[in-house]
Amino acid sequence: MARILIVDDSPSQLMGIRRIVEKLGHEALTAEDGAAGVEAAKRELPDMILMDVVMPNLNGFQATRSITRDPTTSHIPVVLVTTKDQDTDRVWGMRQGAKAYITKPFSEGDLSDVISQVMKA
Repeated sequence: MARILIVDDSPSQLMGIRRIVEKLGHEALTAEDGAAGVEAAKRELPDMILMDVVMPNLNGFQATRSITRDPTTSHIPVVLVTTKDQDTDRVWGMRQGAKAYITKPFSEGDLSDVISQVMKA
């Protein structure tokens, strides 16, 4: 069982992703914006982070860059989970250090597959 931090400013998205993560047998931690996500990553050192991109204060690209470049948290794989579906967004997200990129809306199976793939890597 992994500890997965979910970072999303939408309460409904947060609950939906949390339900899927817990159904898969993982422990879900949550944060409601990028800055809170960075702090939670440093404090909790989760096994994986599912990061939204479009958020107030610190967006998901900025938060991912902060997490993947900090020696304390750089080992934690970040998966961007976003409505931004352009190739340039995907490339930029991966350049910030993300290990995978999944666009909303996604199926439970899609999210499950991404979590499994990233956990094996």
